[in-house]
Amino acid sequence: MNEVEKVIDETRQGEALMLDVQATPGTRKLFLESYGCQMNFSDSEIVASILKDQGYTTTKDYTEADVIFVNTCAIRENAEQRVRNRLSEFKAAKRNKPDMVVGVLGCMAERLKHKFLDEEKIVDIVVGPDAYRDLPNLISKVEGGHKAVNVILSKEETYADITPVRLDSNGVSAFISIMRGCDNMCSFCVVPFTRGRERSRDPESIVAEARDLFEKGYREVTLLGQNVDSYLWAGGGLKKEILTDEQRANAINFARLLEMVALVHPDLRIRFSTSHPKDMTDEVLHTMAKYENICKYIHLPVQSGNSDVLERMNRGYSREWYLSRIDSIRRIMPDCAISTDVITGFCGETEEQHRETVSLMELVKYDFAYMFAYSERPKTMAERQFEDDVPEEVKKRRLTEIIDRQQIHSEIRTKAQVGKVHRVLIEHTSKRDEDKWMGRNTQNTVVVFPKGNYKPGEYVNVLVDRCTKTTLIGTVVE
Repeated sequence: MNEVEKVIDETRQGEALMLDVQATPGTRKLFLESYGCQMNFSDSEIVASILKDQGYTTTKDYTEADVIFVNTCAIRENAEQRVRNRLSEFKAAKRNKPDMVVGVLGCMAERLKHKFLDEEKIVDIVVGPDAYRDLPNLISKVEGGHKAVNVILSKEETYADITPVRLDSNGVSAFISIMRGCDNMCSFCVVPFTRGRERSRDPESIVAEARDLFEKGYREVTLLGQNVDSYLWAGGGLKKEILTDEQRANAINFARLLEMVALVHPDLRIRFSTSHPKDMTDEVLHTMAKYENICKYIHLPVQSGNSDVLERMNRGYSREWYLSRIDSIRRIMPDCAISTDVITGFCGETEEQHRETVSLMELVKYDFAYMFAYSERPKTMAERQFEDDVPEEVKKRRLTEIIDRQQIHSEIRTKAQVGKVHRVLIEHTSKRDEDKWMGRNTQNTVVVFPKGNYKPGEYVNVLVDRCTKTTLIGTVVE
């Protein structure tokens, strides 16, 4: 699974993201709903920007929309079913408003284009992740009485020149896409087939976007890529696979990009997602340690703790290699939080191999983990080469075991932060207490504290005196 393309979790997978830009009377209205990963959410910002230039404003009420787009995820079968159910809900709205245009965007669009047009009669437009610039033209085709499809994958498109419509109304945090596509061919993952080959974005445009966000009051950016550690920009449109050794040495890699963004301003926090164990270098870790505003948090998906399973997954590393990366993180940044992804019940996984995953979790003691039972996806290498032979009840039992273990580890990691002062970026009001703010520390742990005279976007020092299993609670200190 190329991890920015994984579903964040079962709750987030079904979460609808609806943009809310103040509408101007007489303009056309867009209802845009996004499912799945951070990259999809970032892509929705690009779509909103492209259509905003065409006179569209967004609405939270799909019944009043002229155009409905669902930005989809194809990582898990559950995500696909939720989208199909959602499309069925739009049918009544379209019956009441026959001119309404309904489209499917993103990863499901590329993979299931014909099924959507043939089986889901409500769908007028199917658009893949690299074709969003074509949306105005495709909408015009539909208004002319035709179905419209563009799922062509690009080796060049990065949308670097488009200023996204920012979704976070508190103006504190934002996503910046630094690359698109994926060259890793993990055997269980559909991403290379739905998002195409990897290509990095011009670093100057990334830095400019970060600077613009800071000047507008944002105080945190998350750099997004399928595998941020493989970011490489040599300039002049050169592809990294044809670079000479000298060109590669002079190119801007992810460590150098991190430094460039960190230097925008010391009050601009930097996060990133997602790293790949086979590509993460000590240079990146030393850069993180050097700059206080680069958050001390790494999401490092392991998927399995057994080397044979990892080989079948085509992950490109062994158990020993992965643990060596963990050792480097702990050595260079002892206070760094680490989260992961785990898949249980992959093809051929034995009970002993499952126990190795559990034992690796015991060794690392992750702060957090996204955990799933294996779900076979069409057209993947795993579907073609392996049998999905682990019974569902066994998958679920193994999944329960690792979830239970991770809950213990998360509580241990959270409790270890009690009694310390944490620099917290205020994000918004706590969902459970209107008199408290919610923010996160550098380790990405949620911190809750009384509001006082502070406001979102400000940094405060919070002395933590207690916690729940996953949340720190304290008071502001000078």
